[in-house]
Amino acid sequence: MLSFLNKKKTSRIRGAWFLLTLSAVGFEICALYFQYVMSLAPCVLCIYERVAMLGNVSFGLVGFLALGNEPLRWLSLIGWGVSSGWGLKLAIEHVSYQFHDSNDLFGVTCDIFVYFPSWAPFNKWIPWMLEASGECSKVVWKFLNLSMPEWLVIIFSVMLLALAIVVLSQFFGKHERKLF
Repeated sequence: MLSFLNKKKTSRIRGAWFLLTLSAVGFEICALYFQYVMSLAPCVLCIYERVAMLGNVSFGLVGFLALGNEPLRWLSLIGWGVSSGWGLKLAIEHVSYQFHDSNDLFGVTCDIFVYFPSWAPFNKWIPWMLEASGECSKVVWKFLNLSMPEWLVIIFSVMLLALAIVVLSQFFGKHERKLF
């Protein structure tokens, strides 16, 4: 399979990068739908998870636009991994907040405000998308008995699995044998 993916040049075709970008944009649109149509207030971790997904959008676009440039293609693959890995870490942390007993005197809570570097205050630049007002430990939505952060654990895990397959395929099938 990895040899097949390398022959098809998975990370070297626009379609693969377009699929990554399109899926990440789709998840961002879903988040905005939950916020503005369903009136579900995003918490601080929701915002950070959005930023991780925006990383996948950004690196997907770079990979899409810079196909012939090997260093940029590898930078895109690394960025995809960092964004998805960070998103997975945040989603797992978010799930732990939701399952912690909120009546516990020493209950675990997330921050009240989002914190971005002073040189990039994203929540000030695009507050309609990156400003938090919800609680991390509150389960406000479920689908198939999974909360939003639980779905994000699955989504970011699948993105990392896809990345692993794409990266591993780079090292298989390069030396094809010709019969004649």
